Amino acid sequence: MLFRNVSAFSLLILACISCLTGCSSRSSYVHTPRGASGSSEEAASINNSPAMHRATMRPYTIDGKTYYPTMVSVGDYFSGVASWYGKDFHGKKTSNGEVYNMYDLTAAHKTLPMNTMLKVTNLKNNKSIVVRVNDRGPFVGTRIIDLSYTAASRLELVANGTGPVGLEVIGFAGVVAPAGAPKESVVESDYLIQIGAFRSKEGAARFAQSNINVNNRYNAVMKEGTFENQPIYRVWLKGFGSEAEASDFIAKGQFKGSFIVRE
Repeated sequence: MLFRNVSAFSLLILACISCLTGCSSRSSYVHTPRGASGSSEEAASINNSPAMHRATMRPYTIDGKTYYPTMVSVGDYFSGVASWYGKDFHGKKTSNGEVYNMYDLTAAHKTLPMNTMLKVTNLKNNKSIVVRVNDRGPFVGTRIIDLSYTAASRLELVANGTGPVGLEVIGFAGVVAPAGAPKESVVESDYLIQIGAFRSKEGAARFAQSNINVNNRYNAVMKEGTFENQPIYRVWLKGFGSEAEASDFIAKGQFKGSFIVRE
């Protein structure tokens, strides 16, 4: 959703993406647009560059509320109220730098990574479709997703404007994962936590090894650097999906004096 009352934020995100992408790589997403003149199958280029993900996975604030984009895994499920957006935004830029096409099967979500593939089910009639996230929103009430016009039409949500839906993560980068694929995370966050610093390389290595699997989720790594013109060996925990997740971990006090770092 193109942020309706927050166009300045859209321009900021688009500016970040434009500055970062440059000669970035792009991948293909096959979709079937349906317009007034009928339908045709074509391959559309989507923005899936690392630079775009870095720009759109940063925390952002809308109307005084801060949102923390986060990693998800294939198989994750959410439920809530869906809405849709149409011709007022048709042809305008989405948050990842693409052009919104109300006839494509796309959607806006506040925190999911761009190009996440979702199976969306209308919980009233059990109709389902697959959409690709390429925008941020909706920022109205407790709505969980803003669907394109065509996506909402196929779920029979257009007439009422909103409706209860279930969302299942089924792939990333515009690609649906094959049946039976293991749970898999997208785009690792660059938020880490420093849990120790040592002058001794051996001491740092032992500490990192003893924390190689914290809470069955986070892994310790050793980083060599200098401090006051002498070698120093820092131990960082990686595997956090967002700044919010890292902050919550620190708040639990598992490692005294720990703090967030960014690679």
